[in-house]
Amino acid sequence: MLAKNVDVNAHGHLTFGGMDTVELAKEYGTPLYLIDGNGIEARAKEYMTAVEEYLGKGSHPCFAGKALCYTDLYRTLEKMGMWIDVVSPGEFYTAKNAGFDLSRAMFHGNNKTDEDIKMALELGVGRFVCDSDDEIEALHTIACEMGKKPKVLLRLTPGIDPHTHKAINTGTIDSKFGVPIETGDAERLVKKVLEKESIVLMGFHCHVGSQIFECEPFFEAAEKMLTFMADMKAKFGYEAPEINLGGGMAVPYLESDEKISYTENIKAIGERIDALLEKLSLSRPVFYLEPGRSMVADNGMTLYSVGTVKCIEGYKNYVSVDGGMADNPRYALYEAPYTLINASHADKDADFVATVGGRCCESGDLIQENVRLFRPVRNDIIAVLTTGAYNFSMSSHYNRLPRPALVTLYNGESRISVKRETLEDLIKSDL
Repeated sequence: MLAKNVDVNAHGHLTFGGMDTVELAKEYGTPLYLIDGNGIEARAKEYMTAVEEYLGKGSHPCFAGKALCYTDLYRTLEKMGMWIDVVSPGEFYTAKNAGFDLSRAMFHGNNKTDEDIKMALELGVGRFVCDSDDEIEALHTIACEMGKKPKVLLRLTPGIDPHTHKAINTGTIDSKFGVPIETGDAERLVKKVLEKESIVLMGFHCHVGSQIFECEPFFEAAEKMLTFMADMKAKFGYEAPEINLGGGMAVPYLESDEKISYTENIKAIGERIDALLEKLSLSRPVFYLEPGRSMVADNGMTLYSVGTVKCIEGYKNYVSVDGGMADNPRYALYEAPYTLINASHADKDADFVATVGGRCCESGDLIQENVRLFRPVRNDIIAVLTTGAYNFSMSSHYNRLPRPALVTLYNGESRISVKRETLEDLIKSDL
């Protein structure tokens, strides 16, 4: 199987986190998001241990909430002492609602509004990752008015292309994110921030992209960032105490994808950093990484019930399910690959090639094209693997569909972490 938490039981049903997915579908209904709570805890521990061991004492991973964000998850992250990366008031409000200590939060975003900034200052968000001159000026003005002194990292674009999908490539100079190093804009902004008494410059941040399987882009990012750090030390006498290298480590979605050891990757990055610090005569800063997808993607699964099976002679077969782009828009956006299994007959050979489509009134509402499944019939359960990242968090009410429930599996038991929306929920804000 693709992941360690996926198996087949004696009934021929697919299991996830040790639990029967067909029985879970009966109990909670479909569409249904499943989250392996044990798996998330294990991955978080792996990151926390590796980051401190190989990047230095006091270094931390910060979970990127844009990948998956709900109250119950932040309770787990708070319990573990994790840091977090948030990109909106909704995300840090969710974390606050879970009792999370927001002094361990990094607030990102290329367009923080004045209201966003005020709320983050009031709630004690630990770091602002600032993206532009305009943001620095707004933060300075508001912080002075409120008598606050925020800690800031400047987001830099290091000019690195990791060769991922253009929609998730963020490290090139021509990006809506960050301030480029090569143009001299980053140096100019450092000088400006150092002159502002209302702001504490903690260091620098970068993020080069997502779904990166190899280590080389991270090596390049570390070299660019530490070289810039050395330049700022030489020019302004400022040696940054913190460097954030962002996230982006990949997750296998198909059996053919390369397998990854996050610990080995972090170890390799740490060895490159050690050499760079020595070469550049720099003190070791605190380092941050921002795993999102790689912490939760393979710890999630989505279950659907089959509606119709349509065979167009000489063309293709279609399997329609009771969800679709409203609960998983990634195929429509990126043609993102997924592994699909007929969970009701997971012990049977995948002998039927079909395109699996959703229920939305949209020809592009597809989950996956030309996949092999054991031929399903009405009410069979189709499982889509590796949906823990950017499925629940990107879901919508398109076609006025209620969002699915999210159920956490933990130590052989299941619990509802997010209730299934009702039709009444859809109209509760209507006037």
